Amino acid sequence: METWFGKETPKLGFGLMRLPKNADGSIDIPQTSKMVDLFLEAGMTYFDTAFVYDNGDSERAAKAALVDRHPRDRFTLCTKLNAVMGATDAESAKQQLFTSLERTGAGYFDYYLLHAVMQSNYEKYEEYGLWDFVKEQKAKGLIRHYGFSFHDTPEFLDRLLTEHPDVDFIQLQLNYADWENPAVQSRACYEVARRHGKSVTVMEPVKGGTLANPPAALQKLFKAANPEASFASWAIRYIASLPGILTVLSGMSNVAQMEDNLSYMRNFKPMTEEENAVVREAQRLLSEIDTIPCTGCRYCTKGCPMQIPIPQIFSARNKQLLWSQTEQGEEDYARVTKDHGRASDCIGCSQCESVCPQHIEVITRLKDCAAVFDR
Repeated sequence: METWFGKETPKLGFGLMRLPKNADGSIDIPQTSKMVDLFLEAGMTYFDTAFVYDNGDSERAAKAALVDRHPRDRFTLCTKLNAVMGATDAESAKQQLFTSLERTGAGYFDYYLLHAVMQSNYEKYEEYGLWDFVKEQKAKGLIRHYGFSFHDTPEFLDRLLTEHPDVDFIQLQLNYADWENPAVQSRACYEVARRHGKSVTVMEPVKGGTLANPPAALQKLFKAANPEASFASWAIRYIASLPGILTVLSGMSNVAQMEDNLSYMRNFKPMTEEENAVVREAQRLLSEIDTIPCTGCRYCTKGCPMQIPIPQIFSARNKQLLWSQTEQGEEDYARVTKDHGRASDCIGCSQCESVCPQHIEVITRLKDCAAVFDR
């Protein structure tokens, strides 16, 4: 475990972004509560949510499944302030903290992040005075430790950490698929964080679930190396083994995923050199496949004037690219666009690209999808 601020933090964190849903789309609180109980019983402590997740329902679920049911000193809770989504000015941006406190009933946040900081939105965090705001709230005790989550270049990360050396930690997208991905640059960003002496919490270690069900070539590789290990375990253990990792967040969506993650993270053992060699081969195999690196965060859909279900369309296309499931991709596309915009409806407004954490050329990719699905 990473010793941090005098405490040992277990290497697995519970990401509350992809919680189980009922048929009506609401969060399944009984199942979420069971997952919370299993997580705490295994000695885990770190929970992560955000003001914008599920339009606030993620934070409300944290209250119902966690805060109202367990002593406050048994867990740590992180949430995030987003200067672009859910904010129109400095006042509404700062209000997010107090709304999050009300939604969760947590009293204070152990960890607090300025959310998804990128060059495209950095000026908003500066204009609204949010760096000073979170430091003020830390001094008041409403925040114990503050930092920022980041989706941009290592050069920009170096600049931010130079300008804000007092941040306690940062959150980065790290996984073996994006380790050398030029659009994400996981390795380079991680190395910048370590040069600045910052501990790191990790998001998207399984890349939106992609690495829990990788392409056939990777499945064959991993099963040959260890038939008993789940594919997700390779992804999470690889990142959790790096120095300076505070915790690795897994956005678990059902009890089975929780039980699988706990099976190998309850008594975490770092990767061996032999296991690292297997992952390096997996990285080589992945580099030969041209997929759309969408993690399904859905940030792009909220402002789409044509109501195009971009993540679902990209998922349908990836079924064809990754699995050669041509008909299944077509069926999925027809289903998700039945009552929404089609790929060919894109007007090129670039709203989606301005908020995409993966820096996907969404317009170009939608044109490809339109050529395949709307022909």
